[in-house]
Amino acid sequence: MPLSFVSKNLLVVTALITLLSACDNNSNHHETNYPIDSIVQLDKTQNINQSIDLLLHYPFDTVTDINWRQSAGEPVTILAKTSKVISFTPTLAGEYAFTVSFTLNNGSQQTLAKNITVNDDFNNITARLSHSALSDNKVSFRSELHSSVDITTLQWQQIEGPFVTLTSGNSNGELAVFFDAPQVDFDTIITFNITATNSSNNAIYNDQVAVLVEPANEINSNAYFSDRNASAFPYNTNSPYAQNIVDCVYSNALTSSCALAKIPLLAEEVKGSSAILSVDTIMDRVVVSHQWMGDRFKDFLINDDVNNDIKNLLRATTAIVIAYDVRPSFYWAATGAIYLDAENLWLTPQERDTINEAPDFRADFGKDLQFVMPWRYVKDNDYASQSYDKADRVTRSSADGLYRLTSLMYHELAHANDFFPSNEWYIHSNNQRILDAALSSDFESDQLAITLPLASQEMRNLAQVSFAGEAANQIQKNYQPSDIELYFRPDRATDFYAYSSLREDYAMLFEELMMQYRFGVIRDVAITNQPTGNNISASDYIVTWGQRGRIGDDKLTDRVLFSAIRVLPEFDSQTAIATVPMPIEMVSGNSWLGNLAISSTETDPTLLMQQFKGYTLPRASSTSSVERPLNNVTRYYEKPLPKG
Repeated sequence: MPLSFVSKNLLVVTALITLLSACDNNSNHHETNYPIDSIVQLDKTQNINQSIDLLLHYPFDTVTDINWRQSAGEPVTILAKTSKVISFTPTLAGEYAFTVSFTLNNGSQQTLAKNITVNDDFNNITARLSHSALSDNKVSFRSELHSSVDITTLQWQQIEGPFVTLTSGNSNGELAVFFDAPQVDFDTIITFNITATNSSNNAIYNDQVAVLVEPANEINSNAYFSDRNASAFPYNTNSPYAQNIVDCVYSNALTSSCALAKIPLLAEEVKGSSAILSVDTIMDRVVVSHQWMGDRFKDFLINDDVNNDIKNLLRATTAIVIAYDVRPSFYWAATGAIYLDAENLWLTPQERDTINEAPDFRADFGKDLQFVMPWRYVKDNDYASQSYDKADRVTRSSADGLYRLTSLMYHELAHANDFFPSNEWYIHSNNQRILDAALSSDFESDQLAITLPLASQEMRNLAQVSFAGEAANQIQKNYQPSDIELYFRPDRATDFYAYSSLREDYAMLFEELMMQYRFGVIRDVAITNQPTGNNISASDYIVTWGQRGRIGDDKLTDRVLFSAIRVLPEFDSQTAIATVPMPIEMVSGNSWLGNLAISSTETDPTLLMQQFKGYTLPRASSTSSVERPLNNVTRYYEKPLPKG
């Protein structure tokens, strides 16, 4: 029955009394200074280059069916139009207007409007990105400063909401801050004011940024996802799997693997035929936190998967999850899904703003060791993919991220086809749980380890330090790069990460062959020192030993073939391996950056393969061998499987 005006307001008053009582008792609740049942605008005065943040604030109602629209002003991009919070940065002065329609828990449909005047003054500081999050979600904010602003004067001050602890401790002078959203019982706004000073005239600039924290149920101790997941939804709302897919692959309430009847392998969609999975069929299995993420993945399948490798490899999966909080990417047999870090998909700076910046939790693994084994993909004596500083606000083309995304897909989908090889797609009962079906597999990676094993136990042990976070013992701490060369060089691994598990070894072999054959993109691997100090760059890593195109080493050939033939039977692995040239040795004593241009015109693997296959390689829109920091954290992750 719809609530009367009086009864509804009594509920609000009662809830507010409860709220104030909780504050008096020093609980985690906090009295809000913002109006309720309205659109909250953080900054009362808006200038060019100052973020506009609008928050739908109904703390004592359940709000659904949200839809933001711009009704006046220079068009802006709204990437979270179904969220309670939208944020954008105006580039032109003028009058802007927005409406938001939504449904309350009593079934009533509401529409609110907001008019905003943007002055023609230019704000020299911008704080991004206001958004909504669930209790316990990881939250990140970033500030952008004009060149005239002294970064050492940058200060973050929380001005609203229950107190949160920043992971960096002292945030002064930091462009980005991180924290975990607190537990709340109703929608709660946490706001920061950011200030900085102009170095020439001492003018002080400020901007505000906020997160609207929504309550969420406590995560059970046996939940498959023990850390809070972002709110996500099916990319195609009319998908036949829309009712179950989020609950089965990205829910904190998941405590047992779903049955294949609820969310079968994509291979079921082409059972009994030689047809390629259609893009629409695949997109019915996509779960996203933002619509643009699914749009970019769809574009990738349509425009960049010209050989249908990815479509074919996806047959061994149940779903694709792309969310702002996925980092690192991984495949997980507990759900049968692949999870992608959206950092691989953005094209515009506005899209990138929506992605959480929390660093990879493995960033400090292996810091006690005296060696590093960096890797990179190269093409034409240059980096195949570029990294972009967030402050540069770069718009990139799909070609700029193609090799990074495709190599990641080859790798993670090799895992999927290890747990669900093509000869076992149709042997499982619909009533069988996904996890049980996956674990019943005759793992090809196990057979690789039996037939063509890696030899170095020392490298296996070190991999647990660098990739699993185990503490290094004194012997391991004493290893010099020359010691690591003696272990790694004569063995048959393509990369240090291959020693982290049998599954990763198997996937690395397949990934490197596919990238080299399909795109002429070659992988470098080296053994270097572990530099110390501040402002470390690629020039500080001095190579003891390294190779370009290690899969061309004769002792690796059988292992590469073993993996590729089994992961993707349709692929002509024999022809591919026959085109792979011998590795190129790096120059010992030169830096990692100094070993970038080591391929001669006559021996460059990229050019040789181009001549053999008669294709022209796509180029990123802008590449150069510039000085850059080296990221030692692997993109890959083997998420432990649940016990039940």
